[in-house]
Amino acid sequence: MSRLTAAHLEAHLPPAAQARLATSRQQSLAEVFPAVARQVGRAKLAPCDSAVRALSDTASAGSGEGQPAAGPAGWTVDQAVRALLLVGVESAEVLELYRYGDAAEKHAVLRALSVAEVAGRLGDSALPIVADAIRTNDQRLLAAALGPYATEWLPPASFRQAVLKCVFAGVPLAVVDGLPSRADDGLVRMMKDFAAERTAAGRDVPADLQPYLRPDLAGDRQPGPPAALSPVSPPRRGV
Repeated sequence: MSRLTAAHLEAHLPPAAQARLATSRQQSLAEVFPAVARQVGRAKLAPCDSAVRALSDTASAGSGEGQPAAGPAGWTVDQAVRALLLVGVESAEVLELYRYGDAAEKHAVLRALSVAEVAGRLGDSALPIVADAIRTNDQRLLAAALGPYATEWLPPASFRQAVLKCVFAGVPLAVVDGLPSRADDGLVRMMKDFAAERTAAGRDVPADLQPYLRPDLAGDRQPGPPAALSPVSPPRRGV
């Protein structure tokens, strides 16, 4: 999953939310951040208009040019405004907003980590909130924590445990940004052990675990059709 840019995300906001964002940027973040949902609503971001298509010309060239691009997948207006408010904010304040926020605010902070300008400023300093979200039993927080930021910064052992937590919690593995490229020997062994325990207990094995359970799949290969097997990509920074 590629990172969003702040410009792309902001271009998807309806005019009223853009105006509210501009006003909020002039105010205390600690005061405006909790109030965002009440002010702009929780509607899903709509498909982009001509302004957004202009931002997407390069990506869409030769494939459906002139068609409206979909809004960023799964984003709501309040999440987008909150994420954009975090652009340029120091890590200590971002972590504080997460620590004292309610579930919706925590979710927005985690989603903001997929915005290039936010993640680029934070470096690895947001790992504590990613780890906290992984420890929770909130499926939305767990899923949001395992976006591009975790793919880049989460250490291998922590990533393996997070993926197994998704399996236990019923979070679809399709939402985990780092799969299948980070499915190394250790993770594949853990998946196979988990599946063996479920089978021995007479319980169903989650369907999205099946691609990782083939007998011919060693941990140094990616799941997929046999012809598509290839070595795992080198880990990114911080891995």
